[in-house]
Amino acid sequence: MKQNKDNIEQIVCECLLSRARILNRVLTGIYDDELRSYGLKATQLNLLVLVARVGPVRRIDIGKRLHLDPSTLTRNLKIMLANGWIDELIDGEDGRGSPLKITSKGRDLLNQIVPSWRKAQDRARKLIGDEGETLLKRLGARKFGLPPG
Repeated sequence: MKQNKDNIEQIVCECLLSRARILNRVLTGIYDDELRSYGLKATQLNLLVLVARVGPVRRIDIGKRLHLDPSTLTRNLKIMLANGWIDELIDGEDGRGSPLKITSKGRDLLNQIVPSWRKAQDRARKLIGDEGETLLKRLGARKFGLPPG
């Protein structure tokens, strides 16, 4: 019984996953709150920015770059396609390999959300502090090839 309690305490005190997931949910909530009036969620913002930056891009490449499972990616892309923020270039017989590109409506949306995105950035920075921001940027650049910021 004592060992069981010690194991639980160790997990509670040391688990990197639980801390990262809590931070993820809190930060996502901040960005979702600021972007809500545009009908855009933080998860969709990441996709839209990627498609705008590197598009046309295939779904499989988006999933690899953002470490998304196919069902999450499909669910978010479906919403974005329905809203006219991105478009599929028909290429292939089954559509799965069709590249996605940002539309003019999607580009307009990205331009419109910048003030709200900046507010979310400021809120996030206040929450995690300068050290937290630096750490996240360095970790993302070193381990996942993200721009150093």
